[in-house]
Amino acid sequence: MSIVFLLVAILSIGLEFTGVQSIGVCYGVNGNNLPSRQEVIDLYKSNGITGMRIYYPDEEALQALRGSNIELILDVPRDTLSSLTDANQATDWVTKYVTPYSQEVKIKYITVGNEIHPDYNEAQYVLTALQNIQNAISAANLQGQIKVSIAIDMSLIGNSYPPKDGVFTDQAKSYLQPIINFLMNNGAPLLANVYPYFAYIGNEQSIHLDYALFNQQGNNDAGYQNLFDAQLDSVYAALAQVGGSNLQIVVSESGWPSAGGDGATTVDNAATYYNNLINHVKSGNGTPLKPGVAIETYLFAMFDENLKSGASTEQHFGVFNPDKSPKYQINFN
Repeated sequence: MSIVFLLVAILSIGLEFTGVQSIGVCYGVNGNNLPSRQEVIDLYKSNGITGMRIYYPDEEALQALRGSNIELILDVPRDTLSSLTDANQATDWVTKYVTPYSQEVKIKYITVGNEIHPDYNEAQYVLTALQNIQNAISAANLQGQIKVSIAIDMSLIGNSYPPKDGVFTDQAKSYLQPIINFLMNNGAPLLANVYPYFAYIGNEQSIHLDYALFNQQGNNDAGYQNLFDAQLDSVYAALAQVGGSNLQIVVSESGWPSAGGDGATTVDNAATYYNNLINHVKSGNGTPLKPGVAIETYLFAMFDENLKSGASTEQHFGVFNPDKSPKYQINFN
């Protein structure tokens, strides 16, 4: 009996360790008051942040990442997708932005398209660009180190509640099916940007703030204690409907704005969300549909970005201020 207990204890520690290693922070640079790339990498290291996402092949950032041991999601920008349908250009892209850094920078994922909807013009290029980047990665003998994928948002889910009945929209299904087959064949995860904040402000009549902030006590009728797990499981359920039940999901963005919106966008609510999300990921508990499965998660974002367009909340997702001071008290590790 004591041996069984010991094994369970060791397993629990292992799961928590996996969770601790799974916290990254997205690094956007759409501001005119941000620190240098080297200062930013130093800030990641001093705070024990072990993962980063960048949204284009920023060579200054890639240089600064050398030897840092920070795991990286490297995005292909939307305006580059069409060119990568040419296999030679895809090879050139990998030769320029990946191969020279691959020994000293821990590039983990290449994201070929972020939140490309099926009705976007760029959607027609995604699958071919994926295949060409994958072929170039394989030709460079990096397929064991780097996985090639896409990042989706929650708008591709047609039904999300209850989460076990999650499905993709019809348009998204036809767009994603060959991409999901590609990911399955190459052992790559699907990246998903999961924002309880946006779900909450879109349906405040039905969604309680505590549920969105991980503060709810007890489960709801569907068996969920927080909106993040419910959203994530609706994607898992949708994947199962199209043959992707074994596909892993990496949460490539999740955050809460501290200003710029309605009464929910406060510093206190944002701090609560980020801290509770980190603690949830660290726990290694997984979700109701995927219990015990570590949730690799990237917070959005490192800094407030004062040049971002769109809703005013877009400029207030940073967990650090541009002067590098922490906006909230967060323990990343």
